[in-house]
Amino acid sequence: MAARKVELMPWTNEHLAEVGAADELEISSARDDGTLRHPVPIWVVRVGEDLYVRSYRGAQGAWYRRVLEQRAGHIRVAGLERDVILEPEAGEEVNAAVDDAYRAKYGRYGSSYVRQMTAPDVRRTTLRLVSR
Repeated sequence: MAARKVELMPWTNEHLAEVGAADELEISSARDDGTLRHPVPIWVVRVGEDLYVRSYRGAQGAWYRRVLEQRAGHIRVAGLERDVILEPEAGEEVNAAVDDAYRAKYGRYGSSYVRQMTAPDVRRTTLRLVSR
């Protein structure tokens, strides 16, 4: 049986702006049978032409562990629903920019939340959302 080709649909400038401005998005992981699990609200940031999420609970976050199994998920935000591929990001330069984006966007919620989202164990969960 041939592998199924995944069609990628790049983010439009409008989508990047809307998702990047949203306080949070809902992410669902897929079960083995393809049905979606209950969505979980998470913070999202935009850096350049990319969107990133992190697990507040680090690698122990249930949604994070589940999306890593298939490296795929489904998001809902700002009237947009999209299947996504989740790519781990380990680059220091990108992670520093993501840290700055979290500080700028969510600093109003208090420094303890932002410190958690930029802590080393959470930083290791940085995922880039690739639109499918």
